[in-house]
Amino acid sequence: MPSNQTTTGSLLTALCPDLRTALTRVGYDADSLLEALGADVHAALGRQEPVPVRRAARAAGELGTLIRLLLLGDALPEREVGAALAPVDVEHAVAAGLLERDGDRLRAALDLRPLDAGAGNRWILSDLDDSMRRRTLTEDHVLGVGHASLSLLRATPTRPVESVLDLGTGCGVQAVHAASYARSVTATDVNPRALWLAEATAALNGLDIDLLEGSWFEPVAGRRFDQVVANPPFVVGPARIEHTYRDSGLAMDGASELVISQVPDLLQPGGTAAMLAAWVHVDGEDWRQRVSSWLPAHGIDAWVVQRDVADPALYVGTWLRDAGLDPRDPASQARAERWLDAFTAADVEGIGFGFVYLRAIDGPTEVLAEDLTHGFDDPLGDEASQYFERSAWLRAVANDVDLAWSARFTIDPATALERVYLPGDEGWNQLVARLHRGDGPRWQHEVDEATVALVAGMRPDGLPLQELIELLAVAHGSDEVTPEFAADALSVVAGLVRHGLIRPV
Repeated sequence: MPSNQTTTGSLLTALCPDLRTALTRVGYDADSLLEALGADVHAALGRQEPVPVRRAARAAGELGTLIRLLLLGDALPEREVGAALAPVDVEHAVAAGLLERDGDRLRAALDLRPLDAGAGNRWILSDLDDSMRRRTLTEDHVLGVGHASLSLLRATPTRPVESVLDLGTGCGVQAVHAASYARSVTATDVNPRALWLAEATAALNGLDIDLLEGSWFEPVAGRRFDQVVANPPFVVGPARIEHTYRDSGLAMDGASELVISQVPDLLQPGGTAAMLAAWVHVDGEDWRQRVSSWLPAHGIDAWVVQRDVADPALYVGTWLRDAGLDPRDPASQARAERWLDAFTAADVEGIGFGFVYLRAIDGPTEVLAEDLTHGFDDPLGDEASQYFERSAWLRAVANDVDLAWSARFTIDPATALERVYLPGDEGWNQLVARLHRGDGPRWQHEVDEATVALVAGMRPDGLPLQELIELLAVAHGSDEVTPEFAADALSVVAGLVRHGLIRPV
């Protein structure tokens, strides 16, 4: 066992076996919750509207009691709480910090909610937020299952691996998720309260997770992992720490820079990383170049996906509300002024947000940074794994172009050819052709008729690329393939392969 392993042996952790029995007995899980509330009321829960949820919960027996207690924050009679939580001893639950007394009633002192991120039901313990009751968050507040953590869960590759590091685990939600596809999981955090809750979350789910306390990379110095996941304190702003779950103490996008630049040292050969990150858009600077500069010159294949760009004022208002503050309050207004002054001084025009995927390779670093700000439903986890496979094939082609010329290709089943007529001087006479992938990130490539013909000829048992190019050249009135024609064709094919619209057989 590592010398700095955190095992608090807390009263909360000791309570978890009985608590697990109670939650299982009552059916306090993601599926039962949806069934008991119904889709419309469950949606109201997501919108932070307690009244419809409370009305439905009253008819749901002991499950309804736990919904009101744990999700709505209602104060309930001790006898009712005790019955729903049996065999948990109520006094032990109060002493452990799960419940608190409110006169002759009991309230939840922690957030405890079910989650199914694709690997079955899990229970997540965290601090109470202000979703159902107004409250101001403390500096060591431990965030629960928020939009950012859910988006990372959906965006994380889940192919089986030996070891995973969850850097900055918080309540442990990413670590619990990683336990479904990794043989060993290590989780770190600088906040002792976070590790207290993460330890209990692991125990509640019957999982063995190695929990280490320390700042950034110190707890795992010298170690390497097959996969790293990180939802770091990436909030962009002045150097300060008001809430450890979001503030790093580093100015602007310094936290994202630190994590992206140093995570490569934690990866095993072929290892991958999936991280949330944010970066500033500065006047006169390309954000892609900014993020690329954070990576080492050798050893990394990087896919950087920008999902959104926020206006500075909107960004500040959003994060003030996140901390339970009212932007109309004078103190909040003063804080917003200081925040926006810092943005102005740094020439910040916007704040980008998205995912950074890394893979350790033996060769010069390659970076594809692109916008994916359009809407799509499919999670990016599987897509990231496939991206790195396609990228590896393209690297092999760069070293031996004959691999491409001799390859046969197939069109991805989700790829469609679309022809769009645009208005011109004489009506609908301007035609744009697009190859569109109907799944994953739903990429679209505008293509010319030569590319349409080339792709149309691709079959798993058909002609290799070189012969297809030769036929295409003949169709365009040339007896031979010029170097320029070949280079253009190979470039188009590489772009279609990179985004998965076609695949080498």
